[in-house]
Amino acid sequence: MKINIIGGGPAGLYFAILMKKTNPANEITVHERNGPDDTFGWGVVFSGRTLANLREADAESHAEITRQFEAWDNVDVVRGDEKISVRGNSFSGVSRLQLLKILQRRAEQLGVAILFSSEINNIDSHRADCDLTVGADGINSTVRQCFAEHFGPNLSVRSNRYIWYGTSQLFHGLTLTFRENEAGVFSAHSYKFNQTTSTFIVECDSQTWELAKLATMNEADTRAYVEYVFAPDLQGHPLLSNNSKWINFILVKNARWAFDNVVLIGDALHTAHFSIGSGTKLAMEDAIALASSLQRHDDVSGALLEFESTRKPYIEEYQAAALESMLWFENVRQFLHLSPIELAYSLMMRSGKVDHEELKKRDPDFLSRYEERATH
Repeated sequence: MKINIIGGGPAGLYFAILMKKTNPANEITVHERNGPDDTFGWGVVFSGRTLANLREADAESHAEITRQFEAWDNVDVVRGDEKISVRGNSFSGVSRLQLLKILQRRAEQLGVAILFSSEINNIDSHRADCDLTVGADGINSTVRQCFAEHFGPNLSVRSNRYIWYGTSQLFHGLTLTFRENEAGVFSAHSYKFNQTTSTFIVECDSQTWELAKLATMNEADTRAYVEYVFAPDLQGHPLLSNNSKWINFILVKNARWAFDNVVLIGDALHTAHFSIGSGTKLAMEDAIALASSLQRHDDVSGALLEFESTRKPYIEEYQAAALESMLWFENVRQFLHLSPIELAYSLMMRSGKVDHEELKKRDPDFLSRYEERATH
């Protein structure tokens, strides 16, 4: 097969790796608009289950990725001077840039052609020149926009604002921190992803954002303000910016996932709110599902039909859980009257993916303390 992949993020690179492994005769080109060292964001998170999927799909890249991982089993909920820990959660963090470099090396080792600084504007000419075109070009997908009448995209801009920083303060586990000031409520999502750096995502509702006058601040003033809000948590460590800006989360859905010989994967196809940390996981598992469908079918159209019919119900279920998590954070003010342990329980239950019995299995000590509090 001749395959053109638009977008050299985790989804596009991983799909290229799997298809080249399947058949070295496949002619695969990845077009990436940025350079090889350009990336936005800091760390990404994988669950234990996702790691098992990656190991089965490509043991070589899995081994390299896991050598770079920082692993933890605790979710820490911080409010005021109190921290509540919930154990029994299997997560790992890795630098997004490190992940991309590993996948780039693996793809090139297998013979995939990666063209950096390659902006593709005429998708039709590339589509006509290959057996399969894969739109793995992210949330602002050119492929999706070019063929919008076929994919039927639905993009919902959410009300909360968020900004994605790094910091040299190390958070040992997934830490969810809530701070209030005269402007309103700020939530931080943080975790260590290597020996020196943590991701630090801050979000707030539109009312808080406006009262804090964040729209009027330059990059340095914004960082200083957020450092001030989270001073008890950062403990003098600075926030690190990588083109960090306040943006609104965009919930992406598509009525149809493919047409003719064109298919979308990753954020171009669907998004899930960062509060469940699954964007990269879903993107790479899309690549696995699409590659598996292509292995089972002699014709591209049959493979694309199977990819959508088998994968779509899972994504819809995942997006529904992510929506519940997103709504919890959008309405966080209404939960701040709870005690710290009640807040932690509400947070752990927010998406519906974890129920009372599952939480009891993960951390019976936490649950018994919660139940004791609830009965008083």
